[in-house]
Amino acid sequence: MGKISAFYTMPHPPVIVPEVGKGEESAVKETSDALDRVAEEIEHIGPDVIIMITPHGPMFRDAVALSCEREIRGDFGRYGVPEAAFHAEIDVPLTESIIRRADQEGIASVKITGKTARRYDIPCELDQGVMVPMHFINKRYTDYRLVHITYGLLPKLQLYRFGMCIAEAVEKSNENAVFIASGDLSHRLTKDGPYEYSPYGAKFDREILSLLREGDVPGVFHMDPVTVEEAGECGLRSYYILLGAMNEYDFTGEPLSYQGNLGVGYLVMRFVLRKGNGKENLNQLIRQEKEQLSGSGPSDSGQEDAYVRLARESLTNYVLYGKYMEIPDYATDEMRKDERGIFVSIHENGELRGCIGTIAPVTDCIAQEIIRNAVEAGTSDPRFPPITEEELKKLDFSVDVLDKPEKTNQAELDPKRYGVIVRSGYKTGLLLPDLEGVDTPEEQIRIALRKAGIAPGSSYTLERFEVLRHNGSPS
Repeated sequence: MGKISAFYTMPHPPVIVPEVGKGEESAVKETSDALDRVAEEIEHIGPDVIIMITPHGPMFRDAVALSCEREIRGDFGRYGVPEAAFHAEIDVPLTESIIRRADQEGIASVKITGKTARRYDIPCELDQGVMVPMHFINKRYTDYRLVHITYGLLPKLQLYRFGMCIAEAVEKSNENAVFIASGDLSHRLTKDGPYEYSPYGAKFDREILSLLREGDVPGVFHMDPVTVEEAGECGLRSYYILLGAMNEYDFTGEPLSYQGNLGVGYLVMRFVLRKGNGKENLNQLIRQEKEQLSGSGPSDSGQEDAYVRLARESLTNYVLYGKYMEIPDYATDEMRKDERGIFVSIHENGELRGCIGTIAPVTDCIAQEIIRNAVEAGTSDPRFPPITEEELKKLDFSVDVLDKPEKTNQAELDPKRYGVIVRSGYKTGLLLPDLEGVDTPEEQIRIALRKAGIAPGSSYTLERFEVLRHNGSPS
């Protein structure tokens, strides 16, 4: 049975490598000394494999990237020293085992090989997030294979569960492993640093250091989102995966060094593990996310119209867990049995944040239509970036249930009462009724034609429809 024998956080400033720093590395000697100490501990452990999580490899918004070429290379050529070069053998069987377990959990991943790198036009090489730790480790120990993982911009809980997948894959192997979460803390610590200064930078570093030291997993996951955003960090997602890999344990963090004198926070930390109720961390995180799920938004979800509640909870569930939710118990018989076209509209601070819908039903019932379209409105409206976890409590939802459209002409339109559908060949455009600023049939048709990409002067047909709008009032 395999095991992860040690867990560390390590920073990755290229300046700390003497060939790159050319003497400037002396400014972070405390960090360098701590990394040497980690390397000495790794030499003593003698691991078969080192698992590294990095922010600087191939980055995907919706997937974790894992290098799957048998051998991988990299150098510091971008810093003018290509002679500072590294290579490693990838533990392909363990990497593929992690991918399989992630797939079983519904966590998307991408195998990075020469072929996929060419397809996505991305590098298949070692990055600074891995090479800086390797510089120190390789001075003492080189008899290891590497698992090279670039975190994706996935929901926090998915990254935590991905860490659990890593631990489970190692346990089922015969590997003795070391786990390294590579990442820097705030990049905005000083006014004379390399990045824009923010007073939140030092606040973030103090808080994350304290939370990790205390082993407070829920605290890490529920840091103030403004502080996290303003800190300009690159290590937090690596830490989410690290914490997931330690899910079975209670732990405390032992800082070996922290420096921020160059304007960026560099934390070297080892973790002291003990068997206990650590596995309760996942359950607590899930409970807290469910509380957020039921309590998000400006209204008490228990008092919301069922249609609006389902739209809100569907998107929240997808953002938090990356999965479509099942039809809940509170869905009415009409929602379970009837089939209708559904439009879900999302607003934030009074401004449209996403709107997607179906003219005719494409699922088996209204509830499934709402679940699908709420997720699409929040993640796939091409006019807006995907909604983030931090935005969920700021959103207002409305759900329009469409009656069957009927053919019409301009004279029979009333923009306050009827929506309109324009069709020309394969092009179709739809505009919902009772929209602010749309007061005449002419304006309604013009906007619908523009949305459909139908050129002025083209021939087209008109249909009208009524909607039953659900906008959050109690049912």
